[in-house]
Amino acid sequence: MFPVHMSTASSDGNTSRLPVSSGCEGMNYRTFRWTQTMLFAINEINNMDELLPNTDLGYVIYDSCFTISKAVEGTLTYLTGQDEAVPNYRCGTGAPLAALVGAGGSDLSIATARILGLYLFPQVSYSSTCSALNSKFQFPTFLRTIPNDEHQSTAMAQLVLHFGWTWVGTVAADDDYGKYGIKDFKEQVEEAGVCISFSETLPKVNSPEDIRRIVQTVIESTAKIIVVFSSDVDLSPLVLELIRQNVTNRTWIATEAWVTSALINQPGVSSVLGGTIGFGVKRADIPGLQRHLLDLDPYADPLNEEFWETLFNCTLDYSKALRKAKERAKAFNGTISKATRVVPGGLCTGSESLAQLNNTYSDISQLRITFSVYKAVYAVAHALHNLEHCEQGRGPFIGIGCADITKFEPWQLMYYLKNVRFKVPHTDEEVYFTDGDVEGFYDIINWVVDGNGIISYVTVGHYNGSAAPEERMTIMNDSIVWNNEALEPPRSVCSENCKPGTRKGIRQGEPVCCFDCIPCADGEISNMTNSRECVLCSGDHWSNDARDACVPKIIEFLAFGEPLGITLIVISAFGALVTIAVAVVFVAHINTPLVKANDAVLSFCLLFSLMVTFLCSVVFLGEPRHWSCMTSQVALALGFALCLSSLMGKAALLMLRAQAKKAARAKAKAAAKAAKAAAEAAANTGSPDVITTNTTNLSHVTAHVKPDSLNFAHQRLITAVATLIQALACTVWLIILPPYPVKNTSAQNIKIILECNEGSVVFICCIFAYDILLALLAFIFAFLARKLEDHFSEAKCVTFGMLVFFIVWISFVPAYLSTRGKFMVAVQIFAILASSFGLLTCIFLPKCYILLLKPERNTEEMMRPHDKQRDGTSTGTSASLATAATEVNATVASTAIDD
Repeated sequence: MFPVHMSTASSDGNTSRLPVSSGCEGMNYRTFRWTQTMLFAINEINNMDELLPNTDLGYVIYDSCFTISKAVEGTLTYLTGQDEAVPNYRCGTGAPLAALVGAGGSDLSIATARILGLYLFPQVSYSSTCSALNSKFQFPTFLRTIPNDEHQSTAMAQLVLHFGWTWVGTVAADDDYGKYGIKDFKEQVEEAGVCISFSETLPKVNSPEDIRRIVQTVIESTAKIIVVFSSDVDLSPLVLELIRQNVTNRTWIATEAWVTSALINQPGVSSVLGGTIGFGVKRADIPGLQRHLLDLDPYADPLNEEFWETLFNCTLDYSKALRKAKERAKAFNGTISKATRVVPGGLCTGSESLAQLNNTYSDISQLRITFSVYKAVYAVAHALHNLEHCEQGRGPFIGIGCADITKFEPWQLMYYLKNVRFKVPHTDEEVYFTDGDVEGFYDIINWVVDGNGIISYVTVGHYNGSAAPEERMTIMNDSIVWNNEALEPPRSVCSENCKPGTRKGIRQGEPVCCFDCIPCADGEISNMTNSRECVLCSGDHWSNDARDACVPKIIEFLAFGEPLGITLIVISAFGALVTIAVAVVFVAHINTPLVKANDAVLSFCLLFSLMVTFLCSVVFLGEPRHWSCMTSQVALALGFALCLSSLMGKAALLMLRAQAKKAARAKAKAAAKAAKAAAEAAANTGSPDVITTNTTNLSHVTAHVKPDSLNFAHQRLITAVATLIQALACTVWLIILPPYPVKNTSAQNIKIILECNEGSVVFICCIFAYDILLALLAFIFAFLARKLEDHFSEAKCVTFGMLVFFIVWISFVPAYLSTRGKFMVAVQIFAILASSFGLLTCIFLPKCYILLLKPERNTEEMMRPHDKQRDGTSTGTSASLATAATEVNATVASTAIDD
């Protein structure tokens, strides 16, 4: 059974008469070559002495017309032995039927195998590859000499994965071959992550609308790879439409059913199908076949006659040719000539040359399905040979019997056919069936277009389904010529690969192959292509700029050797040297009234504390250690405690002096007013003696004011006690929750900041709050004493010093909180240095100015507080009060003289 024709002839659809078998149309030269190959193999076997030497093979050929109905009709005809198909009834005579070779396509074989299986009638197919035929429950007598489509689907899936295509379209014929083949292919590629852009089905009945719709889908799709599971007959209309619309820049993946088909490989397809790559069954040369094909007798049977007439566009029937000549003459109102009556036009001689045509029928360069037909005939012959030469008593059937070659049952031949094993003549290939199938071996074929636009089939690899998975496919990538003669494989992806440093982002409602590449977040990386997730770096690592590797975080601390650190060290050293210089000046002038008046011991304590604050800033630099974390904060707290407590003691003394001075001044003013009133009274009464008495009493009241209720010993005690309190608090802090170095990985993502953890926020706040309290008390005391007049205004100096201190540290808080890392340390050091320089300048600069530049003011008289003249009135000192009394006496005396 061969599909010699491509379709059945259309009927008139009349249902009022008995239906008859439909005729066939559209001869297929390729399948006609298959029929001649079977005849060649039968003749070859009949001429052999070693194979069936005592038996000749006969044959009956039936044309399935590539339709299921004709295949079923032919099967019933075989079984009944008469032209009319009568199921379950056989009236034929003669030699028994052995097996069916056929029936062509998979859907045809499925239809015939269901019927033949009921009778256990052997069927050997040469081109039915559908995986549905695997089931021995449904098709117990079906065998094939062509590989199962499971192998081909796997091979096509591996080809797609081999070239990295993740976005493909599929086209399948509307039959079992197409449906099962594309289903197996989809399952395998989708499991591997490949997405199907579109999936179309070719109509079995010619439908231009469906063909145009499929072509439009191909045009609109971004998939560059299209897998086609179809026969050449079903695919041909689609190819013609693709040529008409000039659909190029696509790579087609072909199955064995059309990869070497001359029906598809027609002029003009090179621009559309050039670069096609597909799988062809094993190829072989059959010696003598071409001579057999070219020696065809056109008069041997009606099928040969039709082939000859179709091929040469003539007729072998003289009467038919004469009738056509008369019809043509009548159409042109002429008469047929005598010569035309002898040799009518369009008459074949039967001696035309087949060799000169060089068509599909005589082309034996790609004997693949043809070779499969050849093997199928030999498989049946070898099974019959084994049945014929069965030795009695050693047979396979009940009672160790053998079958009779002249009258055997189909199931008996089926036993031998399933177990047959032979080598194909002229080749080394050994054929045997495993569950009715042969090994899955394919040639990988590439359609290469030459300079003349002619497509040739080039083998670029092999696929062996029985090999180990990693060794099944062998392909020579460099030998493949792709569409438009490109040497590089086409790319067919819905979305480009996501590079390392990004991850796939799913697009809602689209296949998984369509995605967005989303950059990894800070601290996350992906070091593979098409990563689905980004990996978080460990605590001490961070992602690089490309987000494809975790790199160690930058370790940050304010180092001694960097420019900022050097600058701070220089400033600290300068402050310490200036402090030492001031101390040297005080030592040099230690016996002078100015130094004595300021309590040298307290001044040196103050200078020592400033020295500590200057130098402790250096401890903040460098990599934090346990000792540095504890030393830096404690030294700073104690240094400022000593400094501020010393200033508080001085300010307290100045405040008491100012209060005492204020009280004395109030008494002096009251005495002056009393004296003035007495003088005026005396002047009015004319007794001058009262003036002298009142003046002497006023001077006595305002003289010798002693405001120093706090002496130097009290100041030193205040300083010692205040500093001791701070020292105790720091000791408790260091014992209970001391500061310690930590790696801060949360402040800045890309850095590890080495810093000191203060241990206890409560302790650190209490300690520095205590310093602020001392500073606040010192400022209040100094502010209250700011009007105490002396020649260097020490109260004002302390007031300004404390104002600088507060301004610096108030500015420090927002600056400190707005910085991170080493700059926090820098801000803190700047605050320490600025406040230390402010105190040093405000407290000691006026004193050094007098000691060094104005020594004439360094006297005990100048050290005493004095009153400042305000608008020519007295300020309340003894001298001023005496002057005022004298003036009053003079006024009274002049008044008396006038009187």
